[in-house]
Amino acid sequence: MLYQRIALAILASVWFPLSPLAATAPESPPRASAFAFGESPVIDGRVLNDLAWRAAPAISGFWQIEPDEGSPATQKTEVFVGYSEDTLYVGVICYDKEPDRIIVTDSRRDSSLAETDSFQFIIDGLKDGQNGLIFGTNPAGIEYDAQVTKEGTGSFGSSGGEFNLNWDTSWQVKTRIDETGWQAEFAIPFKSLRYGAGPVQTWGMNFQRNIRRNNEVSFWSPLSRQHNLHRVSEAGSVTDIQPPHQRSLKFTPYGVGKRSKGGSLKSDTDYEFGFDLKYSITSSLTLDATYNTDFAQVEVDEFQVNLDRFSLFLPEQRPFFLENAGQFSVGVPEQTELFFSRRIGIGPGGVQIPIDGGVRLSGKIGQNTNVGLLQMRSEAVRGVAPENDYTVARVSYELGNRSSIGGIIVNRKGDGSVIGDDDDDYNRTYGIDGKWGIGEYMTLSGFAAKTKTPGLSGRDHAFRLRNDYNSKNWTMHAAYAQVGENFNPEVGFLSRSGYKHLSLFALRRIRPDDLWGLHELRPHIAYFGYWNFDGFWETGFMHVDNHWEWESGFEMHTGVNFLHEGVATPFEIVSGVTVQPGSYDDSELAFVVWTDPSAPLNFSLNAKHGGLFGGDRTQLIPAVKYRIGETFSSELSWIHNDVDLDGGDFKVGVGRLRLTYSFTPKMSIQALVQYNERDDLLSTNFRFAWLTSADTGLYVVYNEVDDRDGFVKPRKEFIIKYSHILDLM
Repeated sequence: MLYQRIALAILASVWFPLSPLAATAPESPPRASAFAFGESPVIDGRVLNDLAWRAAPAISGFWQIEPDEGSPATQKTEVFVGYSEDTLYVGVICYDKEPDRIIVTDSRRDSSLAETDSFQFIIDGLKDGQNGLIFGTNPAGIEYDAQVTKEGTGSFGSSGGEFNLNWDTSWQVKTRIDETGWQAEFAIPFKSLRYGAGPVQTWGMNFQRNIRRNNEVSFWSPLSRQHNLHRVSEAGSVTDIQPPHQRSLKFTPYGVGKRSKGGSLKSDTDYEFGFDLKYSITSSLTLDATYNTDFAQVEVDEFQVNLDRFSLFLPEQRPFFLENAGQFSVGVPEQTELFFSRRIGIGPGGVQIPIDGGVRLSGKIGQNTNVGLLQMRSEAVRGVAPENDYTVARVSYELGNRSSIGGIIVNRKGDGSVIGDDDDDYNRTYGIDGKWGIGEYMTLSGFAAKTKTPGLSGRDHAFRLRNDYNSKNWTMHAAYAQVGENFNPEVGFLSRSGYKHLSLFALRRIRPDDLWGLHELRPHIAYFGYWNFDGFWETGFMHVDNHWEWESGFEMHTGVNFLHEGVATPFEIVSGVTVQPGSYDDSELAFVVWTDPSAPLNFSLNAKHGGLFGGDRTQLIPAVKYRIGETFSSELSWIHNDVDLDGGDFKVGVGRLRLTYSFTPKMSIQALVQYNERDDLLSTNFRFAWLTSADTGLYVVYNEVDDRDGFVKPRKEFIIKYSHILDLM
């Protein structure tokens, strides 16, 4: 009876919504003025004690989105915006009646601001309502910066998507905790920003404050619960900003030394140098050049478990390709991407292919036209890859109400050294895409593409149409896509080819007034299916679930999945175990739980139990995180799969230990140790970073891969790299 009452209560809440809170927040976005400093403030985290800030008008009045949407923030926040001839300044006083209860969970650059007390803001310097730059910090004084395009939609894309945390620029912040709460001062050079023309400008801005102990998130310009800081179109306005009309030139040389031994290769010592060049043609259009590109500071890829016959997705991690990556993003993230930068400089099996260099032009021309042009050359590696020239050209035009239209061309031209024919060593992809915002809640989007590959013709197309609806209470989408058997974007990513795809999703947000301490319920249902062009049903997945989120931060997901797999040809799921052709219909229970992520010790578990390819599968993914203050953090996790199929039984496991210690927000050491149970493979990565500005500085890296079956000696690599930004203009 208890379960029936709970179910009836949930259904009643879905179809008969609770009465909304009385609206107290302003209906139109707020406005404020920036202050011209005669004498610039001293950046030391002391806003209250600096005379320079006293003449600046205070921006206040923050409104909650969590936990009590539409209510005033529980603590007072005052923000000040000012500028000098070359720098934008933002000061904030985060008043707190209980400063001893302020939570700080990390002090590394770009670490998450979600589980800590924090302050961040977005700047839409072009006032286009779609794109912006985010800057943020926590009481430990970390530097957090990111790039938002298209209001952050599609943020899980391989190349940074439309939310790009890997975007880095030069700026500084200082913080201080005292008896009033905590304070922060930001100094951002205008040359690190993007803005329009004109002597006096109005920028779109919004400010966000998190008070973690009561899970409070509040904004200066009020937002609905389904949105976040990326919602540039609803940002407030800051007027009377007088940025300089200037160009900038930054030169970043690097030197790297590598020593490697073991594995299947001979011992080797190598020394290299290269550089990156960044020239701001205008305040909104940037030209980047790179010579002898190196990515020694990049963390190694995480091990993944593949229990299917389709390609796994490994995200891009290299900073050069991640910057302004949203400009080049077209397609379906992690499924059908017309441009996937990992195809440049990374060969089959993760083999590194030297990159001679390249150039990239990206940014905005005028108020609404975005452009992106990338030209790269990689060296030939005998038997692996020819010398390749890569060209990507992208243009998009932004319309009102979240709408846009654009096109992209991707070209690879090889020297023919692998296939023996220069004329046929090429691949091209052509695509168009668009988005149409309808009212406040609905968006239509889609793309169409075609490839050209010697020897392939017919069914070389791909397209998708998608309708999204996202309101305070409901999130829904419906999408249909096709990818032809001969669609072959060699500089893109395909998880599979030759299919028709249907996807449906509906989620309801419910915030009870008083039910067992629950903050929000999110019942939802999702379905997707794949069919080949002969009508054969390859994959079906239906997911019915509810997310139970408590005010304490504790969360639980309880769901059931209905699975269909149509196998046309046999495939080896693991070595020695083959899945035979046939149609397999299975179901599984799914359970997810995690404790308060901001607590020093927290735990999560993702569990599934049910059928797989006509057999049985139990999957357990436990993880334990422990931290000491904001300086030390650790995470231990294990992915365990116990599978029983007609073709054989097997266990697949991947263990991962991640340790981080931050000496200061700019100096840290971290370790990533991974173990692949199936291949008996142990991987170790140690990385020491001492940053000077953005992502430049000193990196010391040690990598070791130990194939523990004993056939190959452990592969060891030691790297030292130093880079530095020089402002030449």
